[in-house]
Amino acid sequence: MKLRYGLVVGMLGLAPTVSMAQLSANVGYMSDYIFRGVFQEDSSAMAGLDYEHDSGLYIGTWAADVGDGLETDLYFGYGGESGDFSYSIGYTGYFYTDDFDTEYNELNLGVGWLGLSLDVAVGSWDGSVGDPTTEDDYTHVALGYEYEGFYITFGSWDFDKAVSTAEYAEIGYGFTWQDIDFTVALVNSSDLFVSEDSFADNAITFSISKSIAIGQ
Repeated sequence: MKLRYGLVVGMLGLAPTVSMAQLSANVGYMSDYIFRGVFQEDSSAMAGLDYEHDSGLYIGTWAADVGDGLETDLYFGYGGESGDFSYSIGYTGYFYTDDFDTEYNELNLGVGWLGLSLDVAVGSWDGSVGDPTTEDDYTHVALGYEYEGFYITFGSWDFDKAVSTAEYAEIGYGFTWQDIDFTVALVNSSDLFVSEDSFADNAITFSISKSIAIGQ
């Protein structure tokens, strides 16, 4: 989730989702790993493992190659639905190897109705590698809409110290063919580094992934 100082500290982004199967694994590849409007790495492999109980409790882990090391995410929480309304509450931790970045810890809240969704993350960051004085608290808010595979997301970052706000938009399309998931997306932001080219305001990313039910 590395952020860079300058404008931001020197991050459907593609996030892990819990399978309907009680225990599932997933593997995939991203042409560009862009998370919440911020470029992480190009040509990134990923994999994860998820467990969901019938009660709505879930726990999982997800990892991705970020070039200068490995990102490993740990998350757990509870989700449910009532008619067309859905809700969730949980925790996510982002951890890195080889000094790519330091640790992030988040409280995650989400609500949805029909194709609309609102996700809020309230988190803390341990600061730049080797400089704990830059540690900071932040809030990330994302409003999205999805219809038959097409989706659009508007997101906003608010760091207490680094910046007031930083915004981005993402529009994409996802589909499944032969039990393999494909997604293509356009990410736009004049506030965040959406591309390996730090002067670019737009980036196109493509991903392919496969989910595998375990013990079914």
